[in-house]
Amino acid sequence: MALIFGTTDALAHAVTQGDKGYIQEITGVHLLPFIYLGAKHMVTGYDHILFLFGVIFFLYRLRHIGIYVSLFALGHSTTMLLGVLFDTSVNGYLIDAIIGLSVVYKALDNLGAYQRWFGFQPNTKAATLVFGLFHGLGLATKIREYDVSPDGLIPNLLAFNLGVEIGQLLALGAILIAMGYWRRTASFWRHAYTANVAMMSAGFMLIGYQLTGWAVAS
Repeated sequence: MALIFGTTDALAHAVTQGDKGYIQEITGVHLLPFIYLGAKHMVTGYDHILFLFGVIFFLYRLRHIGIYVSLFALGHSTTMLLGVLFDTSVNGYLIDAIIGLSVVYKALDNLGAYQRWFGFQPNTKAATLVFGLFHGLGLATKIREYDVSPDGLIPNLLAFNLGVEIGQLLALGAILIAMGYWRRTASFWRHAYTANVAMMSAGFMLIGYQLTGWAVAS
């Protein structure tokens, strides 16, 4: 059981052990380190990247991409900041399971499942905002566990959030470049279905890992 718990914890929406120690030890305002930590979290956050990949999968115009990414950033930033400042008590495993669900939801949306199953298309912008709220809350639960010093808390959190947005832009840029090349090939439409099924499967795996961790920890 310890092995299961350790594996699940490592796959959770977490900050690395080295960063955890740094966060716990410092006091005062440290803007640049927190910007770096925020950017690192986003670039290495497989759950964020999977969700963003799903969001922009069938978006071609930069204006549309900007709208969806801004909605996600708004949700993510709001709950991350408020969750830490108001010491919101939420189970991290359950939040991370919902984050995995967001990946499954978006993959099914890309596959047109809701139109076939229910006969209507859910509001994709609203869904992006709502799941952005859960993504931010997932990070807030981890930051609270690390007992960040109240000395300089607000500036450091704002810097961390700025880093998250910088990291999001870097990750998005890499995804867009890769997608741009892929869309020019004949294989894009042949493998679009398979790619979204793979993304959905990854989302289900994330859900399973987190629910296992929740069950073991309870």
